Amino acid sequence: MARFPFQYVNINGLPTIQSRSVLVTDTSVDFKFNPDWDRRPFRGLILVYLSEEIPEGTTTTLPIRFSMGGGTSNVTLAGGANWTVADIPGPGVYLLYYDRLADTLQLLNTTI
Repeated sequence: MARFPFQYVNINGLPTIQSRSVLVTDTSVDFKFNPDWDRRPFRGLILVYLSEEIPEGTTTTLPIRFSMGGGTSNVTLAGGANWTVADIPGPGVYLLYYDRLADTLQLLNTTI
């Protein structure tokens, strides 16, 4: 049995990643990241810098996805709804919870 009712995460600080490109398709908006950053099991908070502007005229209902390490994951909001183009005010820093093994990528805050 654990001594504490909680688990420590991010002991060495918050990792940060920056998008390298954005690709708009008919079904989603995919931000691409360096594939090397998530090769080990990771669970915790992460600061994400989306450095690209989503092109003007992009359908606002398209879901946002992150492509990294050979896989692509939908970014969700609390409650499980997809994060969409309409929810992004523009390039900037976003706080997310990421669990690589459970394939969970959830937005915690719109901007920091």
